[in-house]
Amino acid sequence: MARSAGTKQSSWIARPPSRARNDKKGMTAMHSHDPHQPDLCSDHGGEHPTIWDLPHVPLGLKREWLELETRRHFLGRGGKALAWAGLASILGRSLPKAFAADVSPGALTPHFAPKAKRAIYLFMAGAPSQFETWDYKPALSTMFDKDLPESVRGGQQLTGMTASQARLPVAPSFYKFAQQGKAGHWCSELFPYTAKIADELCVIKSLHTEAINHEPAILSITTGNMFPGKPSIGAWLSYGLGAVNDELPTFVVMTSKMPILKNVQALSNRLWSSGFLSPEHAAVALRSGSEPVLYLNDPKGVDREVRRTMIDGVNDLNHQLFDRVGDPEINARIAQYEMAFRMQTSVPELADFSDEPASTWDLYGPKAKEPGTYAYNCLMARRLAERGVRFTQIFLRSWDNHNNLPNNIKALAADSDQPTQGLITDLKNRGMLDDTLVIWGGEFGRTVYSQGTLKPDNYGRDHHPRCFSMWMAGGGVKPGISYGETDDFSYNIVKDPVHIRDLHATILNQFGLDHNKLTFKFQGLDQKLTGVVPAKVIHEILG
Repeated sequence: MARSAGTKQSSWIARPPSRARNDKKGMTAMHSHDPHQPDLCSDHGGEHPTIWDLPHVPLGLKREWLELETRRHFLGRGGKALAWAGLASILGRSLPKAFAADVSPGALTPHFAPKAKRAIYLFMAGAPSQFETWDYKPALSTMFDKDLPESVRGGQQLTGMTASQARLPVAPSFYKFAQQGKAGHWCSELFPYTAKIADELCVIKSLHTEAINHEPAILSITTGNMFPGKPSIGAWLSYGLGAVNDELPTFVVMTSKMPILKNVQALSNRLWSSGFLSPEHAAVALRSGSEPVLYLNDPKGVDREVRRTMIDGVNDLNHQLFDRVGDPEINARIAQYEMAFRMQTSVPELADFSDEPASTWDLYGPKAKEPGTYAYNCLMARRLAERGVRFTQIFLRSWDNHNNLPNNIKALAADSDQPTQGLITDLKNRGMLDDTLVIWGGEFGRTVYSQGTLKPDNYGRDHHPRCFSMWMAGGGVKPGISYGETDDFSYNIVKDPVHIRDLHATILNQFGLDHNKLTFKFQGLDQKLTGVVPAKVIHEILG
C-alpha cells in the first residue's frame, strides 16, 4: 500500500526486493538458497524477495517459516498460530472434528427420528425405458408409426442422435402389461417376479432432470450435481450419520456383470466419491472373485502380528505429521489404514456364502452363486445390510437401448427380475424391510418415438429427461401406491412432478436428515446434496 511522498513508511510495508548486493571488490554477489540462513524464504533462490521483505518477526518464527515448504502446510500449521481463525472460516464446523484424532466418522446426529437405518440402491445405468417397465400407455397401440404431435414435443431439444431424423414416429411397447397385487400396479410382462412384490412398491412415474446425456445425468442423480467433484449420496449419509459397524465400510459399491454388451456406459469412482468431504466417506468398491478388495490380503511371509506392527509404525508417523502440519486428511488416512486391517477379517467372512441355506438360492436364482453377477450382488447387499453397512449401491449397465430395444431389455429383465424380487422378499422375511430403503431406477427416461428403424417388434428409444419412472420400497415409504402422472405419450408430466433434488431430499428425510441442514462449508458456500435450488420432501409417499 503506497503512501504520499515524504511520509515515513510503517514497518509492515514491504520493501523493494533486494536482488543483489556489492561486495568490497565491486563484484555483485547474488543470494543463494541456503535453508540454514534465517534471512531467506524457503523458496528463495536469489531472484525472489527475502524474509526481510516480509513483516518483521522474531528469529524463531523465521526458522519455522523455512519448514513450511507449501501453502498447504502453512494453512495446516495455522491451527497452532494466528491462521486458526482463517482456517476455521474455510473448513467451517468440520474443523474441530477433523482435528480431533479420536472422533469417528459422522460426528453429526439425525435431525429427527429416522425411519430407515440403511439403503440399497439398485441403479440401472443407461436409463431403462418407462414404456417397457412402469408407465403403461395403452392408447399408443393405435398410434404405431404416427408422427409425434409438435404440441406434445413443445420444441424440446433433441439429442444429436435423433435431431437429424426426418420423422419422430411413435413406437408403442412391444410388451404386454397387467395389473398386479392389491395395489393394481401396471407391470410389464418382462418382470413376472417383481410383479409378485407389487404391493411392496411405491412407483414414482414423474421423475425429471435437466441432463439429457448419460454422464451429467448419472452424476446428477448420484451426487446432486452434473459436474464432477461433489460427494455422492452415500458419502453424505456417511458424513451425516457415521458408521454402524467398525469392521466394514459405511458405503459400498458393486458393479455387476452385464448380460449383454450393448451401449455400455462407463462408470467411474466420481459417481461414489466423497468429493470435498473427507475421503473416509467415499465408497469402497467390492470386486467379484476371490479378492473383493484389492491388496487387502497380507503378502506371503507377512502374518497378522507383523502387519499390525507395520500399521502401528505408519500410524505413528502419520500422527507426527499431523502434529506438524495439521492436515485433517492425515487423520482420515489413519482411519482408513485401521479399517483396512479390520476388513482383512470381516470381508472374507462377508464373502463366504457357505452358510446360506438352499432356500437362498431358490429365492435369488442360480446366478447368485456366480461372483459379480447382479444376483450375487443382491445377495451380497443383503449380507452387507445385516452387518450394518449403511448404504449399498449396485450398478447394472446396458439399459441404453437406442436400437433393438425389445431384445436387449428382455435380456436385462431376465437377468435382474428374480434377484430384485428375491432381495425384497428376503429383507421382509428377516424383518429388515421396514427400516431398509430399497431404490430401483436409472438416470432419465426414454422417448416415445423410435430412434432409427421402426418395426412392431424392433425399435430403439432416445434419451428423455422430462419424465421417467422409479420405484422405492421399505424404509418408511408407503407400499402399494403410485405417485405422479405423465401425458398419453409419457412425454410430459401432468401431475405431481418430482425433481431428482426432491428424490434426494426424501431419501435423506427417511434417515432423519434435513437436507437444508446437512451442509459442509466449501468454497465459501454451505454445500448441500440438494444444491442451492429449493427442494422438497415428497411427504405424500411416506408412511
